[in-house]
Amino acid sequence: MKLATIRSVCCSVRVRASRPGSRFSGMSRGCLPVWTTNSRLTLRTASTVTSSGTSPTLTANFGKLFKEDEWSECSRSVGEVVQSTQEAIATLQRRSPDIQPLLVILQAGENGSMLEINKKVAGKIGLNVTQICLAKNCSEDEIIEELLKLNDDPKVHGVFLHLPPASLTSRVLNALKPEKDVDCISNLNIGRLVRGDMSKGFVPPMASAVLDLLGKHDASLKGKSVLLVGGQGPLRLALQCLIERSGMTVQTNHWNSNSLKTQVLQADAVFLLSAGNMDIPPSWARPETVIIHCESALEPDDDLIDLSSISGLAYLTAVYRAQNVTHGCSRWLQEQQYRPWNLRSCKLQPLNPVPTDIEISRAQTPKPVAQLAEEIGLLPEELEAYGRNKAKVQLSLLDRLHSQPDGKYVLVAGITPTPFGEGKTTVTVGLVQALSAHLKLNSFACLRQPSQGPTFGVKGGAAGGGYAQVIPMEEFNLHLTGDIHAITAANNLLAAAIDARMLHEATQSDKSLFNRLVPSVYGVRKFSPIQISRLRRLGIDKTDPASLTPEEVSSFVRLDLDPSQITWQRVVDTNDRFLRKITVGQASTEKGQIRETGFDIAVASEIMAILALADSLKDMKNRLARIVVGSSRSGEPVTAEDLGVSGALAVLMKDAIKPTLMQALEGTPVFVHAGPFANIAHGSSSVLADKLALKLVGQDGYVVTEAGFGADIGMEKFFNIKCRASGLRPNVMVLVATVRALKMHGGGPNVSAGAPLPKEYIDENLSLVAGGCHSNLKKQIQNAHLFGVPVVVALNVFKTDTQAEIDLVCQLAKECGASDAVPCQHWSKGGRGSLELAMAVKEAAGRPTNFQFLYNTEMPILEKIRTIAQKVYGAEDIDLSPEASSKIDYYNQQGYGSLPICMAKTHLSLSHMPDKKGTPTGFVLPIRDVRASVGAGFIFPLVGMMSTMPGLPTRPCFYDIDLDPETEEIIGLF
Repeated sequence: MKLATIRSVCCSVRVRASRPGSRFSGMSRGCLPVWTTNSRLTLRTASTVTSSGTSPTLTANFGKLFKEDEWSECSRSVGEVVQSTQEAIATLQRRSPDIQPLLVILQAGENGSMLEINKKVAGKIGLNVTQICLAKNCSEDEIIEELLKLNDDPKVHGVFLHLPPASLTSRVLNALKPEKDVDCISNLNIGRLVRGDMSKGFVPPMASAVLDLLGKHDASLKGKSVLLVGGQGPLRLALQCLIERSGMTVQTNHWNSNSLKTQVLQADAVFLLSAGNMDIPPSWARPETVIIHCESALEPDDDLIDLSSISGLAYLTAVYRAQNVTHGCSRWLQEQQYRPWNLRSCKLQPLNPVPTDIEISRAQTPKPVAQLAEEIGLLPEELEAYGRNKAKVQLSLLDRLHSQPDGKYVLVAGITPTPFGEGKTTVTVGLVQALSAHLKLNSFACLRQPSQGPTFGVKGGAAGGGYAQVIPMEEFNLHLTGDIHAITAANNLLAAAIDARMLHEATQSDKSLFNRLVPSVYGVRKFSPIQISRLRRLGIDKTDPASLTPEEVSSFVRLDLDPSQITWQRVVDTNDRFLRKITVGQASTEKGQIRETGFDIAVASEIMAILALADSLKDMKNRLARIVVGSSRSGEPVTAEDLGVSGALAVLMKDAIKPTLMQALEGTPVFVHAGPFANIAHGSSSVLADKLALKLVGQDGYVVTEAGFGADIGMEKFFNIKCRASGLRPNVMVLVATVRALKMHGGGPNVSAGAPLPKEYIDENLSLVAGGCHSNLKKQIQNAHLFGVPVVVALNVFKTDTQAEIDLVCQLAKECGASDAVPCQHWSKGGRGSLELAMAVKEAAGRPTNFQFLYNTEMPILEKIRTIAQKVYGAEDIDLSPEASSKIDYYNQQGYGSLPICMAKTHLSLSHMPDKKGTPTGFVLPIRDVRASVGAGFIFPLVGMMSTMPGLPTRPCFYDIDLDPETEEIIGLF
């Protein structure tokens, strides 16, 4: 068969040539091309079967003839191995019908001399084989480049190197992935063979064939002596180890040794390695001595070889190689299955008094993220490391574990908080540390990435605190893997596209716009794919730019955006109140295109919400395309896809969609992904992080995720928005409370960030505690019950809390409807301080739930808003501004009426009034404006004077943050 013919029969198999002028060929089942240790392989006793095809002749003084019945032993060996390999492939395909073991032969030059024997083996076994022919004088780098591609190809289960000996350098041999090294030539696989650890390695196929034939020739091998003559490298070492392991003794010698004749005479078997034209004189051997001639490589120039004379040993070697490929495929398939965790916990030694968060973080050495990934069942190829302590995780994990049942799903929310926050993140981390490090239950924390706004503003970072935090906390709180920066870049690219398009439409004719939007490149004009999509939406079913009528051209080029109706704003990840309203276009170059706009904080961008709600890269791309940035003067919505920018947005976000893996102080895994605020967005980490974690923990594991701020906004949006988007249903909700916050809701004086706490919050006051329990705590428990979810109250204990206050909260919480209520001391004790909470969550999560949504999305927008206001906030009614009312009418007209609701409301009260604590009643909720985040998939009412750009306080956190120039350590971050 000619190479050109071979190439044509396997167009479905991926093959490559490393550079122009290289040739390659590939075959599917039944077509195997050449393999490396091509055959000048001879098996003989008293006779010689040469590679030139001469018949065996008896030599009087050289022992007995290896007769036809003994050659039939080789045939029986081949049959046995072929049958067992066929059965192994059939077993694989019963487990995974689409699996097909694939061997790739990488060679220099186009030697096809062993094609026929490989075809026979492939035809018998059912193996797929591809041959890649590099240039004959290919360089080491070119070989390694091909090997790295083959290493990364999951369809390739074995690689065979048919290269000149000079090309088999250490770099080349060890560039090959050990699990694909079916000839056992890499250092790692040879080491495994020497140690006797064959769970991951392979036996060299020639060694298997030689020992098989030797065993067939003489059933009793124990005590026999074998002499290895000549050769070096993997084959010789493998033979020596395997022979000794079989109970035989081994001696080695080289061709020029004076003792060679004596050793041959004493040996029961002689293996000739790399003999070339060298041979053993017949007079040296005893009559019963078996001599096996193993030439490990066919020189690339030896194209003219009589295939009819190839020895049975060569054929058997090819069969054993195919068996190794099948073993490699089986191991690969096994690796794709769910892996039980082997999590190594990191010990904590809590100090009293508790040091600062950053001191605690630095005192603990995190495990390398690659080690953590291996412990929780991630494959190396599913990890993209960002330094030593964090890594992105590939979404392909969802495909690999698609049949794996999900674990239990736990939501952490809180009562209405003080300005300091009540510790939902510390509770989340402490609970996961208790479950994993102490109860030995697989568990994962899924957290949001912190914004630089609060990190340098008032609240500080979001890594947790004390002995329940994510480490290294500096990396967690600052930049992480750049996701928020990617969102900022994408958001602002879209904003720039809006203003640029309005400028160009205002200053150019239809013809000029069309010529620039669809330019002629090398004399050819054509629409880009995204422009064809716009034509389809306009009802224009044409692909030739020259065929458009003037009316169609005008419709295509004119978005006609109404400047007063543009809703898309620029973003920056900083609290900057002076960017809330700005004027753009004032330079003379913008030709009078002046308009008012503003900035939001980056985490309020719709692109952040899209990142958090998308369930795949494709879904994210489609959501980005659907973003509505404003409307035309005729009232039609204008999208990112209309602007032609949605593909570019997806490119900027392609890495951000992958969750980031980190760890807590006790070595438990944490996914950090997305960071929408709960007061001005939906306030949850990503759907993808939760889905990945639920697969990784296994059916009996736990995924603990949090919803921002109080349950009235974070929990409500988690259930009504995130759970609708993901299809996931929670098993239990943990409601975080503090004595401090309960006292505030029970009638205590107002507290503000940066000011000392009044004495009521430091001294025991059971009356205030009880008031807070019967008001805000009770209402938030009732809110959870609206969704049919059981509630466990976690009291985050502070050092100023008294035992009487702690006992009272736990008692009253149960009376208010909680399944359980327990004190938590994770901040001072780590996971051990949350063991009681872990046990309570485990028990509650095991009970059946009756989850339900608060409203049907087909309800009118107005009724959905009213339902949330009355049932969750306790409002008497809602009051729509004229602007909000007209927006609702417009969204209904555009078909957005069935989207869920994402209320933008203060987090400091159940009402719209931050100073109204406890459980306000009788108030009317004012809806100032209503926006549509069509890409994210929700309607966005603005309650009261809620702003999407926070401001800095008088004394922000940045006063305490500094850098030591000597040690490069960060100071003051919390």
